[in-house]
Amino acid sequence: METESTSLTIGKLASAAGVGVETLRFYEREGLLPKPPRKRSGYRQYPPDAVARVRFIRRAKELGFTLKEIQELLELRIDPDKSCADVRALARAKIVDVEEKMADLVRIKAALENLARACRGKGPTSECPILEAIAKEERRADR
Repeated sequence: METESTSLTIGKLASAAGVGVETLRFYEREGLLPKPPRKRSGYRQYPPDAVARVRFIRRAKELGFTLKEIQELLELRIDPDKSCADVRALARAKIVDVEEKMADLVRIKAALENLARACRGKGPTSECPILEAIAKEERRADR
């Protein structure tokens, strides 16, 4: 059993893991971080290994994994029936997702470049071709 000296308050955990207190509460609500026992005063008492778990979650988020995917990764870490191939499959699926997003960004950039070229940068905003093009798309979406 952990003693109070080895357990961490939410503030100490947040500081050690490099996240905010609200982030930890969010991770708890989402099931990524187990709800810790509380002192009689109501303060949470996190085990020292929670720091590594939160850092893992933060790094996975930086790599673009969704919270659901992070939950899967956390489960894969502890499931003795799973292998590195299962983790690799998740990583490869994320690569496909990233490639699709990159293609979307290239398309968006090209559209913005076309709009910027169409605008001479003079005149009132009521005659701005960029604003007009955006409004046209909005009218199409309303139909």
